[in-house]
Amino acid sequence: MFIVRPVAASDIPALVELASGLTQGVHTMAKTPAAIERAVEQSLRSFASPSDISGEENYLFILENASNGQLIGSAAIAASAGSKGTFFSFRNDVIQQVSRDLNISHSVHALTLCADLTSYSQLSSFFVRRDHHAQPEAALLSRARLMFAACMPERFSDNFFVSLAGYTDAQGHSPFWEALGRKFFQMDFLQAERLVEGARNRTLIVELMPHYPVYVPLLTGAAQAAMGQVHAESEVPFDLLTKEGFAADEFIDIFDGGPILEANKNALTSFAHGLKLQVDTASDDAHALHASQSHTYLVATNRAADFRATIVQSRALEHAQTVQLSEKVMQALMVADGDDVLCVRW
Repeated sequence: MFIVRPVAASDIPALVELASGLTQGVHTMAKTPAAIERAVEQSLRSFASPSDISGEENYLFILENASNGQLIGSAAIAASAGSKGTFFSFRNDVIQQVSRDLNISHSVHALTLCADLTSYSQLSSFFVRRDHHAQPEAALLSRARLMFAACMPERFSDNFFVSLAGYTDAQGHSPFWEALGRKFFQMDFLQAERLVEGARNRTLIVELMPHYPVYVPLLTGAAQAAMGQVHAESEVPFDLLTKEGFAADEFIDIFDGGPILEANKNALTSFAHGLKLQVDTASDDAHALHASQSHTYLVATNRAADFRATIVQSRALEHAQTVQLSEKVMQALMVADGDDVLCVRW
């Protein structure tokens, strides 16, 4: 059994070990012991904050193997992107060029530095050990934070986004960065990423990046081809998030040109199709479900600090008022008969 729960101070050593397997410039998870400690401390404060206040909270979750306590991965969700500044991205725009004298009219693709996503809630820090990439627990980790938001909507925006790593080669070189960012930062892509620690709300970004639209046809062919392309290590979260209801179209990352996925909460499965049911202890014969009767659900508790989520097999719940859970699952979720839970079909 795998459980997603809020991070605890005791998880710091395991997170440091997990971060040792990160690819530089790809993952937004905190990488150094000091950064991990800060992220954990902020998360603890966020989960303990009053439920009617949202702002700088950043909630960090970990995926744990309940049978042996091994930490498998982490993922985070921030109440408001750029809460300590402004979140910057490139917006895909179309500029109309018209010459009446020459009777010529055409459209030009341009990138405009913008802060449109600043008030959105942001997903980040998703990482699972490689041997779990294709397993259901990866989806559990990705979706559990959205189920938390669905249980606690007052803590989040109505709109969500996630910035995924763009294309880089085996040496960590980004064609998009080489064609654009390097011209203004005068440093390598990985140097720039280390400088800003993956953030996109630093003042130096607006100080150094171009303030006027960038005409895409003036970029190199390699840079244009890289725009909106996802890094190989981000394909798993990309697939999971698009199945959830996210779409990539309007924005790209200002450093590597990677896709930024966005969605209104009403387009997300965890919000639109989540079932709020009450827990009922499963009877002894409830465990022997025929394959045709069994469906996979994600189940999450309707609590903040004691939030838990896991995967269960159950009869169809779409027209039910209760969900039957085994004693083992109830203990793992820390729930009792009559407690409210959120269920989302796989």
